[in-house]
Amino acid sequence: MEWLLNPWVISAIVLSVVVSNIMALKYTANMKFGYRDKAKYLKEKHDREKAEKEEQDPSD
Repeated sequence: MEWLLNPWVISAIVLSVVVSNIMALKYTANMKFGYRDKAKYLKEKHDREKAEKEEQDPSD
Protein backbone atom coordinates (compact mmCIF):
# COMPACT_ATOMS: atom_id res chain seq x y z
CA MET A 1 0.00 0.00 0.00
CA GLU A 2 2.93 2.27 0.68
CA TRP A 3 4.03 2.29 -2.96
CA LEU A 4 0.61 3.68 -4.02
CA LEU A 5 1.30 6.83 -2.01
CA ASN A 6 4.64 7.37 -3.72
CA PRO A 7 4.56 10.79 -5.46
CA TRP A 8 5.88 9.26 -8.69
CA VAL A 9 3.06 6.72 -8.81
CA ILE A 10 0.46 9.39 -8.07
CA SER A 11 1.95 11.63 -10.77
CA ALA A 12 1.91 8.79 -13.30
CA ILE A 13 -1.74 7.99 -12.53
CA VAL A 14 -2.79 11.64 -12.81
CA LEU A 15 -0.83 12.06 -16.04
CA SER A 16 -2.39 8.93 -17.57
CA VAL A 17 -5.91 10.11 -16.65
CA VAL A 18 -5.30 13.55 -18.16
CA VAL A 19 -3.80 12.11 -21.36
CA SER A 20 -6.63 9.60 -21.78
CA ASN A 21 -9.24 12.33 -21.31
CA ILE A 22 -7.54 14.53 -23.91
CA MET A 23 -7.41 11.60 -26.34
CA ALA A 24 -11.10 10.87 -25.76
CA LEU A 25 -12.02 14.51 -26.36
CA LYS A 26 -10.01 14.59 -29.59
CA TYR A 27 -11.74 11.42 -30.77
CA THR A 28 -15.25 12.62 -29.98
CA ALA A 29 -14.67 16.13 -31.36
CA ASN A 30 -14.66 14.81 -34.94
CA MET A 31 -17.77 12.65 -34.69
CA LYS A 32 -20.70 13.38 -36.96
CA PHE A 33 -24.03 13.00 -35.24
CA GLY A 34 -26.26 13.28 -38.30
CA TYR A 35 -28.93 15.62 -37.00
CA ARG A 36 -30.28 16.08 -40.52
CA ASP A 37 -30.63 12.33 -40.94
CA LYS A 38 -32.40 12.11 -37.61
CA ALA A 39 -34.81 14.89 -38.57
CA LYS A 40 -35.51 13.14 -41.88
CA TYR A 41 -36.08 9.85 -40.05
CA LEU A 42 -38.46 11.47 -37.57
CA LYS A 43 -40.44 13.13 -40.38
CA GLU A 44 -40.76 9.82 -42.22
CA LYS A 45 -41.80 8.10 -38.98
CA HIS A 46 -44.43 10.78 -38.37
CA ASP A 47 -45.75 10.37 -41.91
CA ARG A 48 -45.94 6.58 -41.49
CA GLU A 49 -47.77 6.89 -38.18
CA LYS A 50 -50.18 9.41 -39.70
CA ALA A 51 -50.87 7.07 -42.63
CA GLU A 52 -51.44 4.13 -40.28
CA LYS A 53 -53.81 6.21 -38.17
CA GLU A 54 -55.77 7.23 -41.28
CA GLU A 55 -56.01 3.59 -42.35
CA GLN A 56 -57.35 2.56 -38.95
CA ASP A 57 -59.79 5.46 -38.61
CA PRO A 58 -60.77 6.76 -42.07
CA SER A 59 -63.76 8.73 -40.73
CA ASP A 60 -61.60 11.68 -39.57
